[in-house]
Amino acid sequence: MVALQIRDVPEDVRDVLAAQAKARGMSLQAYLLDLVETQARRLRNTALLDRFAGRSDGTRSLPGESASELNDQRERRAPWGDAA
Repeated sequence: MVALQIRDVPEDVRDVLAAQAKARGMSLQAYLLDLVETQARRLRNTALLDRFAGRSDGTRSLPGESASELNDQRERRAPWGDAA
């Protein structure tokens, strides 16, 4: 493992972070490590999604597209109880 050090952190920022750590029952060190790990995971996930962004096989949809497509399919079906 490596050690990271952040200098010149304003006291009010440190106080907010320390209060959040305490509210979660964590030390400031553990809380900050969790934040850094979470950010690193998000960046890796974003990079992975970006690798597939140009695919044209229909496997990637924009937010709301799946729900919209599902609603369209439901509207095209015969009403419940009718023979299709």
